[in-house]
Amino acid sequence: QVQLVESGGGLVQPGDSLRLSCAASGRTSSSYTMGWFRQAPGKEREFVAAIPAWNTLTTYYADSVKGRFTISRDNAKNTLYLQMNSLKPEDTALYYCAARPSTIATMTPKTYDYWGQGTQVTVSS
Repeated sequence: QVQLVESGGGLVQPGDSLRLSCAASGRTSSSYTMGWFRQAPGKEREFVAAIPAWNTLTTYYADSVKGRFTISRDNAKNTLYLQMNSLKPEDTALYYCAARPSTIATMTPKTYDYWGQGTQVTVSS
């Protein structure tokens, strides 16, 4: 079992930056592939970024955030991060941290076993 708690969301203006954090507890999170997903009102949950277990050099991004967002993890602190730069209004959503007990990163929400409660990001002028 892994428990996940997100933080760092907020209301920002277009072009601003935010860093989301996801604190993991329970079983050693370093053996889990971690991901960020988001869900806007009336839309399905969508993939944002993922980082495999044990391999912090390989990361995956949705095309919509590539070049603007950076996923990273600090296994010593059991914490996952999402640095978000050049934020746009279309980035507004509830952002979720997720974990799956595998070394393989996927982009499909249903393949992740553990989820946090989410942190709201609102980008508006």
